[in-house]
Amino acid sequence: MSTTTEVTPSNRSVKSIVELEDATVRFCGDSGDGMQLAGTQMTNTSALMGNDVATFPDFPAEIRAPRGTLAGVSGFQIHFASKDIYTPGDRVDALVAMNPAALATNLSDLEKGGILIVNRDSFDEKDLKQAGYAKNPLEDGSLDNYRLFSIEMTRLTRLAVEELGLGVKESDRCRNFFSMGLVFWLYDRALDSTLRYIDEKFGKNPAVAEANRRALKAGFNYGETTEAFVSKFVVNKAQLPAGTYRNMTGNQALAWGLMAAAHRSGCELFYGSYPITPASDILHELTRFKSFGVRSFQAEDEIAAVTSVIGASFAGAMGVTASSGPGIALKQEGMGLAVMTELPLLIINVQRGGPSTGLPTKTEQADLLQALFGRNGECPIPVLAACSPADCFVIAQEAWEIAVRYMTPVIILSDGYLANGSEPWQIPDVSLMKPIEIKHPVARTNGDARPFLPYDRDHRLARPWALPGTPGLMHRIGGLEKQDVTGNVNYEPANHEHMVRLRARKVALIARDIPSLKVDGPATGRLLVLSWGGTYGACATAVRESAERGLDVAHAHLRHLNPFPANLGDVLKAYDQVLIPELNLGQLRLIVRGEFLIDAVGLNKVQGKPFTVFEVMEKIAELAS
Repeated sequence: MSTTTEVTPSNRSVKSIVELEDATVRFCGDSGDGMQLAGTQMTNTSALMGNDVATFPDFPAEIRAPRGTLAGVSGFQIHFASKDIYTPGDRVDALVAMNPAALATNLSDLEKGGILIVNRDSFDEKDLKQAGYAKNPLEDGSLDNYRLFSIEMTRLTRLAVEELGLGVKESDRCRNFFSMGLVFWLYDRALDSTLRYIDEKFGKNPAVAEANRRALKAGFNYGETTEAFVSKFVVNKAQLPAGTYRNMTGNQALAWGLMAAAHRSGCELFYGSYPITPASDILHELTRFKSFGVRSFQAEDEIAAVTSVIGASFAGAMGVTASSGPGIALKQEGMGLAVMTELPLLIINVQRGGPSTGLPTKTEQADLLQALFGRNGECPIPVLAACSPADCFVIAQEAWEIAVRYMTPVIILSDGYLANGSEPWQIPDVSLMKPIEIKHPVARTNGDARPFLPYDRDHRLARPWALPGTPGLMHRIGGLEKQDVTGNVNYEPANHEHMVRLRARKVALIARDIPSLKVDGPATGRLLVLSWGGTYGACATAVRESAERGLDVAHAHLRHLNPFPANLGDVLKAYDQVLIPELNLGQLRLIVRGEFLIDAVGLNKVQGKPFTVFEVMEKIAELAS
């Protein structure tokens, strides 16, 4: 419940303060308007103030769309709360639109009665026409259902910085800080961290730094002094577990998880990749940590990237490559080589809308079948999927443990929503992070006449990871079929089937080492919602809210997709119906139906956007009522 309290400080205008449990704010404008920066600063400030936060940046697919067009709109949504939250919010409480195109593409997500802040100076005839408006929506009554605040942001920003002698373009670049300052006032956010950011980012250009500071404070003071705003809002601290937190995106968390895994295993981290949206930020983050022994390699193409990683793994390094769907398609032959040679490496797929170039800046989880079956021949690879931005840190380490224990490449599935979204990440206690044990065969002495058997296996069916150049451990490696134990090239039909089955059995044995599937809710009942990947937040929230309304529903989330947890079949059979929400046309549902003979129901969406909680709740109500 929101509560309203009147406050009358002697040096301030009279404003009412409304306490909220949570709020969702979206900044939107042209891709050059600095909306990502505004959203990021709002996020960092909210996290520093103790709120739980979840974000959803939305980038235009066009690299340089014409200014003022619908295709060029960039947005950043932040949900901050005094309670645990798992999604960036269904509906927007406050929308900041810097031009008509931003208004046109984002207005439908604003709550009726929500706060709408627009830059009135951008609503000229040209921009209105580019956005498809026949009339000015600020004047025709079409926005009467919202609390509209039409502000001359451009004019006020220019006034705030006019003494600094900047040109018109440089002055106008500060508008995002004006809008930021206004929203900071509206939601009682402190300016301190953003002022520090300005000093760090623009300190080498004092005039620009001062302009941004003035614009930020001008926006804040506008909210404080204008009579247009009669209320401001407060979202108190969340009761998060004790610890030290920092705000972390999924791509950052993956990079840090890779470094943690390398350190825990005593391996040098080699990251070979070719830039692609939305995976490139993993490369960008890792290049900052050369002092930690990270070696990054930007290859000339995806094939070179994956084969460089195979070479690094053969030499004893922690080999990692990453891409999105189109690049993963090019890596598949190399991944097959890694399966045949049985070398440990990680392949990260940050999924985006497809096929082909598709929706390069939008999210999707339609590469599951590609991850499971995309290679030629019988070529099983373990597949894990992160469930949140912070979980990306954990999943990277889990995947590397599996890779070195079972001597196999491992696929990690993320997606654009997780990669670019952020949430508070609790910095772990390093002393509790156990080593990942790796044992390389030791050199043979001159008196040891036993032949080295490169495909001899342990209880996990993992072959030895022999480092090249180790005396007495010379062996053959490559893509041709191997004879069991000796590793010699072998074309015999019976041996081929034996090796195919053996490699499949090795991957299946991983189920012994992964946790059983946990259920949130009743152990048996009417409906189970089974989710995977980035749908976790929407599904977890929808199930809990539906259960609070009296519906018989439970939730289970898959992080391990090959092999499945050993108890998955038993869990599925304990419910009358199974609902599988996916940002694809039913790929996990297809596998569940085929493997467990469960007539699962799908909730499917391929719009480049994540599920809203409402969408999942609506389907739950249909099935569980």
